[in-house]
Amino acid sequence: MTAPAVALPARTRGDGPVLAALAAPAAAGVSGPALVVPEAAASLGVSVGTAAWLLTVFGIGMAVGTPLLTAAGRRGGPGGTLRVAAGLVVAGAALALFAPGFPAALGGRALLAAGAAGVNVAAFQLAGRDPTGRSAALVAIGSAAGGTAGLFAGPAIAATLDWRGALVLPLLSLLVWGAIRGGLGTDAKASGGNTLAAGALPTILRSPAFLSSSALMLLLSTVNFGLMYAGPRRAGELAGWGAVQTGAYAALASLAGAVLSWGLVRAHVRWWVLAGGGAAAVVLAAGGPWAWVVLAAGGLSSLVTAGGQGLLTGRSADGLPPGLRDTAVGLFNFAFLIGVAAGPALAASLF
Repeated sequence: MTAPAVALPARTRGDGPVLAALAAPAAAGVSGPALVVPEAAASLGVSVGTAAWLLTVFGIGMAVGTPLLTAAGRRGGPGGTLRVAAGLVVAGAALALFAPGFPAALGGRALLAAGAAGVNVAAFQLAGRDPTGRSAALVAIGSAAGGTAGLFAGPAIAATLDWRGALVLPLLSLLVWGAIRGGLGTDAKASGGNTLAAGALPTILRSPAFLSSSALMLLLSTVNFGLMYAGPRRAGELAGWGAVQTGAYAALASLAGAVLSWGLVRAHVRWWVLAGGGAAAVVLAAGGPWAWVVLAAGGLSSLVTAGGQGLLTGRSADGLPPGLRDTAVGLFNFAFLIGVAAGPALAASLF
């Protein structure tokens, strides 16, 4: 038998904006280097295609770190997850900033990503305890906003300080955590207790709601993060913009999509609306003749991805026992993160 779910603290329902602020810098780590890859390649003495692994390895690190940090959450609650995540973020940032050479920068990004995964896991697990689903939607919007803001923050930091600064944006999550620490009840154990009951994983993997939600999230995430890498580059080439200007416009377009995704959540749109939006974004980004069309495609992808994450996080656990909800949410998030890794790698190979 599974342990009973922990009662939801009364104030947790109002913590969505705070949890969104916690998750946003972690997501910015995905896109921060997107427009400084050529500069990184020149500095590190590798090809642009090789340097693109600074984006891909972040997605891989988050995908690997998610189940590991989810396990830490089962032992010590979200607070335990955040403590482990903080150590990984600091270690990864130090390596990425100060160790010379491409392998060291790549290793630092991997550690940083594992820590960012922990921040993401804790934010979504806490948000998932809000039965209204609104906290999860706000965290999804915050995560999308952070990812899009990284498109501008990365080039801006590179232009004013150094390109390596674009690699370590998840450090800002630690500032947010320091400001809110102790205010969220993060040390409450996850609803599944310290261990998973026998048969818990097969139960989740047999759930039609979990499988369909995760498959759609994987598709949307792959498209979104592929376009986050390739879309701004194509828009910049079409318009003749520099990296900072391109990042600013791309960030504004994607941020608008992330904010508008709240409307999709409130409307409880059907799955085919999300899938159709992702497909349309690919067509517009690949074939659009003007920069503004390509940027609009990025905004559309951000809209359906953030909306999908907000809607599908709760749906992925529909019909499951309360004790399996946190684990289902963690596995659903894992599908999202596979797309974070696959999108840039696929885009780099195609474009």
